[in-house]
Amino acid sequence: MRLGFPRISCPILSSLILIFSLRPLESATYFTSDAMKVRVEGVFKTKDVIWGMTFLSAEEILFTEKSGSIFKLNLKSGNLQRILGVPKVHPHGQGGLMDIQLDPEFSKNSWVYISYSIENREQSWSTRIARARLKNNRLTELQVLFTADIQSDEGVHFGSRIVFDGKGHIFFGMGDRGQRELAQSLAHHNGKIFRLHDDGRIPSTNPFAKTKAARPEIWAYGNRNPQGLARHFQTGELWEIEHGPRGGDEINRILPGRNYGWPVITFGREYGGPKIGEGTSKSGMEQPVYQFTPSIAPSSLMIYSGKVFKAWKGDFFSASLVLQHINRLRFEDDTLRGEERFLSDLKERFRHIVESPDGLIYTSTDSGKIYRLSLR
Repeated sequence: MRLGFPRISCPILSSLILIFSLRPLESATYFTSDAMKVRVEGVFKTKDVIWGMTFLSAEEILFTEKSGSIFKLNLKSGNLQRILGVPKVHPHGQGGLMDIQLDPEFSKNSWVYISYSIENREQSWSTRIARARLKNNRLTELQVLFTADIQSDEGVHFGSRIVFDGKGHIFFGMGDRGQRELAQSLAHHNGKIFRLHDDGRIPSTNPFAKTKAARPEIWAYGNRNPQGLARHFQTGELWEIEHGPRGGDEINRILPGRNYGWPVITFGREYGGPKIGEGTSKSGMEQPVYQFTPSIAPSSLMIYSGKVFKAWKGDFFSASLVLQHINRLRFEDDTLRGEERFLSDLKERFRHIVESPDGLIYTSTDSGKIYRLSLR
Protein backbone atom coordinates (compact mmCIF):
# COMPACT_ATOMS: atom_id res chain seq x y z
CA MET A 1 0.00 0.00 0.00
CA ARG A 2 1.40 3.41 -0.96
CA LEU A 3 -0.10 6.51 0.60
CA GLY A 4 1.16 10.01 -0.10
CA PHE A 5 1.20 12.44 2.84
CA PRO A 6 1.74 16.17 3.15
CA ARG A 7 4.91 16.24 5.27
CA ILE A 8 6.19 18.76 7.79
CA SER A 9 9.97 18.56 7.75
CA CYS A 10 11.10 21.77 9.45
CA PRO A 11 10.34 23.53 12.74
CA ILE A 12 7.42 25.94 12.76
CA LEU A 13 8.41 29.11 14.56
CA SER A 14 6.26 31.58 16.48
CA SER A 15 2.75 31.86 15.00
CA LEU A 16 3.81 31.15 11.42
CA ILE A 17 1.06 29.71 9.24
CA LEU A 18 2.31 26.97 6.96
CA ILE A 19 0.19 26.26 3.91
CA PHE A 20 0.67 22.97 2.11
CA SER A 21 -1.29 21.06 -0.46
CA LEU A 22 -3.75 18.40 0.68
CA ARG A 23 -3.73 17.08 -2.85
CA PRO A 24 -5.25 13.70 -3.73
CA LEU A 25 -3.07 10.85 -2.59
CA GLU A 26 -0.87 8.89 -4.92
CA SER A 27 -3.10 6.02 -3.92
CA ALA A 28 -5.73 5.28 -1.31
CA THR A 29 -6.80 1.87 -0.13
CA TYR A 30 -10.12 0.21 0.60
CA PHE A 31 -11.48 -2.58 2.73
CA THR A 32 -14.96 -4.05 3.06
CA SER A 33 -16.80 -4.30 6.35
CA ASP A 34 -20.49 -5.11 6.89
CA ALA A 35 -21.09 -4.67 3.15
CA MET A 36 -19.53 -1.17 3.25
CA LYS A 37 -16.57 -0.26 1.08
CA VAL A 38 -14.40 1.87 3.36
CA ARG A 39 -11.83 4.26 1.92
CA VAL A 40 -8.60 4.85 3.87
CA GLU A 41 -6.44 7.84 3.04
CA GLY A 42 -3.54 9.59 4.68
CA VAL A 43 -4.20 13.30 5.17
CA PHE A 44 -1.21 14.55 7.16
CA LYS A 45 2.29 13.63 8.33
CA THR A 46 4.69 15.12 10.83
CA LYS A 47 7.65 13.62 12.71
CA ASP A 48 6.27 13.30 16.23
CA VAL A 49 3.71 11.11 17.99
CA ILE A 50 0.25 12.60 17.44
CA TRP A 51 -1.19 11.71 20.85
CA GLY A 52 -4.48 13.62 20.97
CA MET A 53 -6.95 15.04 18.45
CA THR A 54 -10.15 17.03 18.77
CA PHE A 55 -12.27 18.86 16.22
CA LEU A 56 -12.99 22.58 16.13
CA SER A 57 -15.23 21.83 13.15
CA ALA A 58 -15.54 19.16 10.48
CA GLU A 59 -12.66 20.88 8.68
CA GLU A 60 -10.33 21.85 11.55
CA ILE A 61 -8.43 19.57 13.94
CA LEU A 62 -6.48 20.52 17.03
CA PHE A 63 -3.80 17.91 17.70
CA THR A 64 -1.03 17.40 20.23
CA GLU A 65 2.50 16.25 19.64
CA LYS A 66 3.90 14.20 22.49
CA SER A 67 7.01 16.37 22.72
CA GLY A 68 4.91 19.37 23.77
CA SER A 69 3.29 21.23 20.86
CA ILE A 70 -0.30 21.83 19.79
CA PHE A 71 -1.27 22.57 16.17
CA LYS A 72 -4.42 23.50 14.31
CA LEU A 73 -4.83 21.79 10.94
CA ASN A 74 -7.36 22.88 8.34
CA LEU A 75 -8.19 19.79 6.30
CA LYS A 76 -9.65 21.82 3.45
CA SER A 77 -7.18 24.68 2.95
CA GLY A 78 -4.04 22.96 4.24
CA ASN A 79 -3.29 25.68 6.78
CA LEU A 80 -1.28 24.44 9.72
CA GLN A 81 -0.75 26.77 12.65
CA ARG A 82 1.10 26.34 15.92
CA ILE A 83 -0.93 27.14 19.01
CA LEU A 84 1.02 29.43 21.30
CA GLY A 85 0.93 29.59 25.09
CA VAL A 86 1.19 25.83 25.67
CA PRO A 87 2.41 25.17 29.23
CA LYS A 88 5.80 23.59 29.87
CA VAL A 89 5.72 19.84 29.26
CA HIS A 90 8.33 17.43 30.63
CA PRO A 91 8.31 14.37 28.34
CA HIS A 92 9.53 11.24 30.09
CA GLY A 93 9.12 7.72 28.73
CA GLN A 94 5.44 7.28 27.90
CA GLY A 95 4.66 10.75 29.26
CA GLY A 96 4.48 14.02 27.37
CA LEU A 97 1.72 16.21 26.00
CA MET A 98 -1.19 13.82 25.80
CA ASP A 99 -4.90 14.43 25.38
CA ILE A 100 -6.72 17.54 24.21
CA GLN A 101 -10.48 18.11 24.42
CA LEU A 102 -12.85 21.01 23.86
CA ASP A 103 -15.31 22.00 26.55
CA PRO A 104 -18.85 20.98 25.53
CA GLU A 105 -19.66 24.74 25.62
CA PHE A 106 -16.50 25.70 23.72
CA SER A 107 -18.37 27.98 21.31
CA LYS A 108 -19.39 30.07 24.32
CA ASN A 109 -16.43 29.82 26.69
CA SER A 110 -13.37 28.85 24.53
CA TRP A 111 -12.05 26.38 27.15
CA VAL A 112 -9.61 23.70 25.96
CA TYR A 113 -8.55 20.89 28.32
CA ILE A 114 -5.17 19.14 28.12
CA SER A 115 -3.29 16.41 29.97
CA TYR A 116 0.51 16.36 30.16
CA SER A 117 3.44 15.11 32.18
CA ILE A 118 5.45 17.34 34.48
CA GLU A 119 8.54 16.94 36.64
CA ASN A 120 6.91 17.53 40.02
CA ARG A 121 10.07 16.87 42.03
CA GLU A 122 13.67 16.20 41.04
CA GLN A 123 13.67 12.95 39.07
CA SER A 124 9.95 12.45 39.73
CA TRP A 125 7.27 12.81 37.06
CA SER A 126 3.52 13.10 37.30
CA THR A 127 0.42 13.89 35.22
CA ARG A 128 -1.35 17.25 35.20
CA ILE A 129 -4.79 18.28 33.93
CA ALA A 130 -5.24 21.92 32.95
CA ARG A 131 -7.50 24.13 30.91
CA ALA A 132 -7.00 27.39 29.04
CA ARG A 133 -9.01 29.58 26.71
CA LEU A 134 -8.15 29.34 23.02
CA LYS A 135 -8.14 32.82 21.53
CA ASN A 136 -6.46 33.87 18.28
CA ASN A 137 -4.48 30.62 18.17
CA ARG A 138 -3.08 31.14 21.66
CA LEU A 139 -3.86 29.48 24.99
CA THR A 140 -4.60 32.09 27.65
CA GLU A 141 -5.83 32.11 31.25
CA LEU A 142 -4.23 28.76 32.03
CA GLN A 143 -5.76 27.02 35.04
CA VAL A 144 -4.21 23.91 36.60
CA LEU A 145 -7.10 21.67 37.68
CA PHE A 146 -5.28 18.61 38.97
CA THR A 147 -1.75 17.36 39.53
CA ALA A 148 -1.35 13.74 40.58
CA ASP A 149 0.43 13.49 43.92
CA ILE A 150 2.83 10.79 42.79
CA GLN A 151 6.54 10.34 43.39
CA SER A 152 7.91 8.07 40.68
CA ASP A 153 10.89 8.13 38.36
CA GLU A 154 9.32 5.43 36.19
CA GLY A 155 8.55 6.34 32.58
CA VAL A 156 5.33 4.33 32.35
CA HIS A 157 1.56 4.53 32.80
CA PHE A 158 0.79 8.27 32.81
CA GLY A 159 -2.78 7.91 31.43
CA SER A 160 -4.57 10.10 30.43
CA ARG A 161 -7.64 10.70 28.26
CA ILE A 162 -10.25 13.32 29.20
CA VAL A 163 -14.04 12.89 28.92
CA PHE A 164 -17.00 15.15 29.76
CA ASP A 165 -20.34 13.87 31.01
CA GLY A 166 -22.45 16.79 29.78
CA LYS A 167 -23.37 17.62 33.39
CA GLY A 168 -20.46 19.89 34.23
CA HIS A 169 -17.94 17.16 35.14
CA ILE A 170 -14.72 15.86 33.63
CA PHE A 171 -13.34 12.34 33.96
CA PHE A 172 -9.73 11.30 33.39
CA GLY A 173 -7.53 8.34 34.19
CA MET A 174 -4.16 7.82 35.84
CA GLY A 175 -2.00 4.73 35.47
CA ASP A 176 -0.19 3.07 38.34
CA ARG A 177 3.11 4.78 37.34
CA GLY A 178 4.98 1.54 37.95
CA GLN A 179 3.86 1.40 41.60
CA ARG A 180 1.21 -1.24 41.10
CA GLU A 181 0.35 -1.93 44.73
CA LEU A 182 -0.82 1.69 45.16
CA ALA A 183 -3.66 1.15 42.65
CA GLN A 184 -5.55 -0.49 45.56
CA SER A 185 -4.94 2.39 47.98
CA LEU A 186 -7.57 5.13 48.19
CA ALA A 187 -4.92 7.33 49.78
CA HIS A 188 -2.92 7.46 46.53
CA HIS A 189 -3.58 8.70 43.00
CA ASN A 190 -1.93 5.76 41.23
CA GLY A 191 -4.18 3.55 39.10
CA LYS A 192 -7.43 5.50 39.34
CA ILE A 193 -10.28 7.14 37.43
CA PHE A 194 -11.12 10.66 38.68
CA ARG A 195 -14.12 12.97 38.49
CA LEU A 196 -13.97 16.74 38.95
CA HIS A 197 -16.21 19.66 38.21
CA ASP A 198 -15.05 21.19 34.94
CA ASP A 199 -13.40 24.05 36.89
CA GLY A 200 -11.38 21.63 39.04
CA ARG A 201 -13.55 21.59 42.15
CA ILE A 202 -14.17 18.20 43.76
CA PRO A 203 -17.83 17.10 43.64
CA SER A 204 -19.30 16.42 47.06
CA THR A 205 -21.17 13.46 45.55
CA ASN A 206 -18.01 11.58 44.57
CA PRO A 207 -18.06 8.06 46.09
CA PHE A 208 -15.14 8.66 48.48
CA ALA A 209 -15.71 12.36 49.21
CA LYS A 210 -16.53 11.56 52.84
CA THR A 211 -14.23 8.57 53.31
CA LYS A 212 -11.48 9.23 55.83
CA ALA A 213 -7.96 9.26 54.33
CA ALA A 214 -9.30 8.69 50.78
CA ARG A 215 -8.59 11.09 47.93
CA PRO A 216 -12.04 12.64 47.34
CA GLU A 217 -11.51 13.10 43.59
CA ILE A 218 -11.38 9.30 43.04
CA TRP A 219 -14.29 7.88 41.04
CA ALA A 220 -13.03 4.29 40.62
CA TYR A 221 -9.79 2.44 41.34
CA GLY A 222 -7.68 -0.64 40.67
CA ASN A 223 -6.82 0.33 37.05
CA ARG A 224 -3.39 -0.53 35.67
CA ASN A 225 -3.06 2.00 32.86
CA PRO A 226 -6.23 3.63 31.48
CA GLN A 227 -5.51 4.53 27.86
CA GLY A 228 -9.01 5.30 26.64
CA LEU A 229 -12.20 6.76 28.10
CA ALA A 230 -15.49 7.19 26.25
CA ARG A 231 -19.00 8.19 27.21
CA HIS A 232 -21.68 6.17 25.44
CA PHE A 233 -23.77 8.51 23.31
CA GLN A 234 -26.97 6.52 24.00
CA THR A 235 -26.70 5.42 27.62
CA GLY A 236 -24.36 8.06 29.04
CA GLU A 237 -22.25 5.29 30.60
CA LEU A 238 -18.52 5.80 31.09
CA TRP A 239 -16.31 3.14 29.48
CA GLU A 240 -12.58 2.59 29.81
CA ILE A 241 -9.92 0.56 28.01
CA GLU A 242 -6.59 -0.18 29.66
CA HIS A 243 -3.29 -1.90 29.12
CA GLY A 244 -2.83 -5.21 30.83
CA PRO A 245 0.66 -6.59 31.34
CA ARG A 246 1.38 -9.64 29.14
CA GLY A 247 -2.24 -10.26 28.14
CA GLY A 248 -5.30 -9.01 29.95
CA ASP A 249 -6.01 -5.70 28.26
CA GLU A 250 -9.45 -4.73 29.57
CA ILE A 251 -12.63 -2.95 28.54
CA ASN A 252 -14.57 -1.85 31.61
CA ARG A 253 -17.83 -0.09 32.32
CA ILE A 254 -16.72 2.43 34.94
CA LEU A 255 -19.10 2.75 37.88
CA PRO A 256 -18.63 5.00 40.92
CA GLY A 257 -16.71 3.52 43.81
CA ARG A 258 -15.95 0.21 42.10
CA ASN A 259 -12.65 -1.65 42.39
CA TYR A 260 -11.35 -3.00 39.06
CA GLY A 261 -8.86 -5.31 40.68
CA TRP A 262 -5.34 -4.42 39.58
CA PRO A 263 -2.94 -5.91 40.65
CA VAL A 264 -4.88 -8.37 42.84
CA ILE A 265 -6.75 -9.85 39.89
CA THR A 266 -5.82 -9.81 36.22
CA PHE A 267 -6.00 -12.00 33.13
CA GLY A 268 -2.43 -11.00 32.30
CA ARG A 269 0.96 -12.24 33.45
CA GLU A 270 4.33 -10.73 34.14
CA TYR A 271 6.27 -10.04 30.96
CA GLY A 272 8.60 -12.85 31.97
CA GLY A 273 5.71 -15.29 32.36
CA PRO A 274 4.84 -15.68 36.09
CA LYS A 275 1.31 -15.11 37.34
CA ILE A 276 0.28 -11.83 38.96
CA GLY A 277 -1.84 -11.51 42.07
CA GLU A 278 -4.46 -13.97 43.22
CA GLY A 279 -6.05 -15.03 39.96
CA THR A 280 -8.66 -13.64 37.59
CA SER A 281 -11.54 -12.95 40.00
CA LYS A 282 -12.21 -12.02 43.61
CA SER A 283 -15.29 -10.99 45.56
CA GLY A 284 -15.73 -7.22 45.62
CA MET A 285 -13.70 -6.67 42.45
CA GLU A 286 -15.16 -6.00 39.03
CA GLN A 287 -14.71 -8.25 36.02
CA PRO A 288 -13.95 -6.64 32.65
CA VAL A 289 -16.74 -6.66 30.09
CA TYR A 290 -14.08 -7.92 27.69
CA GLN A 291 -10.39 -8.72 27.87
CA PHE A 292 -7.75 -9.20 25.19
CA THR A 293 -5.26 -12.04 25.55
CA PRO A 294 -2.81 -11.74 23.87
CA SER A 295 -2.59 -7.99 24.39
CA ILE A 296 -3.31 -5.56 21.58
CA ALA A 297 -1.88 -2.62 23.60
CA PRO A 298 -4.93 -0.32 23.25
CA SER A 299 -4.34 3.41 23.16
CA SER A 300 -7.78 5.02 22.94
CA LEU A 301 -11.48 4.23 22.90
CA MET A 302 -14.29 5.56 20.72
CA ILE A 303 -17.96 4.50 20.56
CA TYR A 304 -19.21 5.28 17.08
CA SER A 305 -22.48 7.19 16.47
CA GLY A 306 -23.41 5.58 13.14
CA LYS A 307 -23.71 8.94 11.39
CA VAL A 308 -21.86 7.82 8.23
CA PHE A 309 -21.01 4.14 8.76
CA LYS A 310 -24.54 3.02 9.59
CA ALA A 311 -23.64 -0.61 10.26
CA TRP A 312 -21.11 0.44 12.91
CA LYS A 313 -23.55 2.33 15.14
CA GLY A 314 -22.74 1.70 18.80
CA ASP A 315 -19.58 -0.29 18.05
CA PHE A 316 -16.45 0.14 20.16
CA PHE A 317 -13.25 1.18 18.38
CA SER A 318 -9.73 1.17 19.77
CA ALA A 319 -6.39 2.06 18.29
CA SER A 320 -3.79 -0.68 18.85
CA LEU A 321 -0.09 -0.05 19.37
CA VAL A 322 1.68 -3.41 19.56
CA LEU A 323 -0.54 -5.37 17.16
CA GLN A 324 -0.76 -2.34 14.85
CA HIS A 325 -4.39 -2.28 13.83
CA ILE A 326 -7.75 -0.64 14.48
CA ASN A 327 -9.97 -2.88 16.58
CA ARG A 328 -13.79 -2.92 16.29
CA LEU A 329 -16.00 -4.70 18.81
CA ARG A 330 -19.77 -5.17 18.83
CA PHE A 331 -21.50 -5.91 22.13
CA GLU A 332 -25.06 -6.91 22.92
CA ASP A 333 -25.98 -7.01 26.60
CA ASP A 334 -22.27 -7.07 27.49
CA THR A 335 -21.71 -10.12 25.30
CA LEU A 336 -19.27 -9.87 22.42
CA ARG A 337 -21.10 -10.48 19.13
CA GLY A 338 -18.33 -9.60 16.71
CA GLU A 339 -14.75 -8.41 16.42
CA GLU A 340 -12.92 -6.99 13.41
CA ARG A 341 -9.32 -5.86 12.98
CA PHE A 342 -8.27 -3.69 10.07
CA LEU A 343 -5.47 -1.39 8.79
CA SER A 344 -2.82 -3.88 9.96
CA ASP A 345 -1.28 -3.72 6.47
CA LEU A 346 -0.18 -0.14 7.22
CA LYS A 347 2.16 -1.48 9.93
CA GLU A 348 1.60 1.53 12.18
CA ARG A 349 1.32 1.95 15.93
CA PHE A 350 -2.12 3.56 16.09
CA ARG A 351 -2.33 6.08 18.92
CA HIS A 352 -5.76 7.70 18.78
CA ILE A 353 -9.10 7.26 17.03
CA VAL A 354 -11.84 9.89 16.94
CA GLU A 355 -15.10 10.66 15.16
CA SER A 356 -15.38 14.00 13.36
CA PRO A 357 -18.51 16.17 13.62
CA ASP A 358 -19.62 14.91 10.20
CA GLY A 359 -19.25 11.25 11.20
CA LEU A 360 -15.95 10.38 9.49
CA ILE A 361 -13.30 8.51 11.46
CA TYR A 362 -9.74 9.77 11.94
CA THR A 363 -6.85 7.89 13.50
CA SER A 364 -3.32 9.02 14.34
CA THR A 365 -0.06 7.10 14.67
CA ASP A 366 3.16 7.17 16.63
CA SER A 367 4.99 7.87 13.36
CA GLY A 368 3.12 11.19 13.07
CA LYS A 369 0.43 10.36 10.51
CA ILE A 370 -3.29 11.06 10.40
CA TYR A 371 -5.55 8.77 8.39
CA ARG A 372 -9.18 9.32 7.44
CA LEU A 373 -11.87 6.64 6.94
CA SER A 374 -14.78 7.52 4.69
CA LEU A 375 -17.20 5.98 2.19
CA ARG A 376 -16.12 8.18 -0.71
